[in-house]
Amino acid sequence: MSLSPNAALPPHRPTKNDNDLDPERRRRALRQMLVWGAAGILFVLLVLAAYALRYPERMPISIGLLVEDLTGANPRPVHFDRPPVAPLSALAELGKQVFFDTSLSASGQQSCATCHSPAHSYGPPNNLSVQLGGPHMKDEGYRPPPSLTYLYRQTAFSIGPDLNDNDAAPNLDQEAAAAQGVPRQQKTAGSATAAPNIVPQGGLFWDGRADTLQAQAFGPMLSPVEMANTSEEDVANKLAHSKYADTFKQLFGDNVFDRPKLLIAEAMSAVSRYQIEDPSFHAFTSKYDYWLEGRARMTQAELHGMKLFNDPDKANCAGCHLSQVTPDGLPPVFTDTQYEALGVPRNAHLAQNKDPKFFDMGVCGPFRTDVAKQTQFCGMFLTPTLRNTADRGVYFHNGVYHTLRQVMDFYNLRNTSPEKIYPRDANGKVEKYDDLPAQYQANIDVADAPFDRKFGEKPAMTDAEIDDIIAFLKTLNDGYKVEAN
Repeated sequence: MSLSPNAALPPHRPTKNDNDLDPERRRRALRQMLVWGAAGILFVLLVLAAYALRYPERMPISIGLLVEDLTGANPRPVHFDRPPVAPLSALAELGKQVFFDTSLSASGQQSCATCHSPAHSYGPPNNLSVQLGGPHMKDEGYRPPPSLTYLYRQTAFSIGPDLNDNDAAPNLDQEAAAAQGVPRQQKTAGSATAAPNIVPQGGLFWDGRADTLQAQAFGPMLSPVEMANTSEEDVANKLAHSKYADTFKQLFGDNVFDRPKLLIAEAMSAVSRYQIEDPSFHAFTSKYDYWLEGRARMTQAELHGMKLFNDPDKANCAGCHLSQVTPDGLPPVFTDTQYEALGVPRNAHLAQNKDPKFFDMGVCGPFRTDVAKQTQFCGMFLTPTLRNTADRGVYFHNGVYHTLRQVMDFYNLRNTSPEKIYPRDANGKVEKYDDLPAQYQANIDVADAPFDRKFGEKPAMTDAEIDDIIAFLKTLNDGYKVEAN
């Protein structure tokens, strides 16, 4: 049936399409879309954040550094080459026996390991300023034993440019003369300092008087306050009657005992091979090593301490104690192997220092004499590695300090508040640099931070910052256990 034009239309009923046009429902729908969109974006951001936290090295460096600050992860992990690990050679095994043999000393109680304890990173086993030795183990040593770890890359003593393999042995007087008058360059963390014409470098012992591990191993044998043998023949006789004498014959022939000098040379060579081959002398298993490789994370205190350690305007430790992987991929040993005159206070407890005229002046004497005339080096001592330093109980060449806190206070306050570091004389005057004759005190470093601060100025570091630096130094101890991924 059709309707006429004038017929009444039925009443309008709302449809679904009409509801879609309702403003309130449109607003609700829009809000829902925005909420779901924001949730999606948040989800993506959370996934990205989780990925960045897990793999900061795969993110842009700006994000990686942010993750480093938040979690202590290294956003720029590196690969470095550790020394190879293999079974010890027959020569190194012999050297190990020599290293632990107390019968080679006059007292029959002292071996290399007595003062260089494997349980203490091959350093002193206690916190004595110096170790006891001599014929009856009652004589004070002259200096605290340095650690024997991380010496496998130490070069021979020189002044100026590094020696090439084909170079003749250096004439130290000529090198020192060439260095005279050349301004000393500042050591600044994070920047490479040219080695030539600065200070002596390389060598072993606190004064660098031994050029090889072999020579270093023999030094204590004849020292009257250490193993106290009276002569080379005395040492050779002890070796000939040792429990491992047959091993010498097997390796060097039956007539090796007829030539004392050769016997001693072979024995000390064996000790040096032991130090080179045994991984415990250069383990590179600290938390810092694993952090460098991206396998460990630092605490906030450790991370902050590392930044202060490397900050050229704060602690500036890395100016001498190099903390970065070398350009050829070797892990850092935390020393530039150079020499510094730091002006540490005199240790009044040492027997040798009871004589007010005695001074231990490092490179220029009294225990080495070949560069004694080069007085611009008086008071300079070798910069040691800081690896495993938190395990030591004695610091500096005279053992004057026994805690890392004391060491850091010395660096921080030596110039700004010397009255807190040095004693006073009878008139109440602070005796600054009291362990070096006045005519050589100009050799002492006052240019490198934190020693560049002046008397009365604010120290470079706060107590809280020193605490964080010490926390970082503890990450240099070997033996850290990496969590399995």
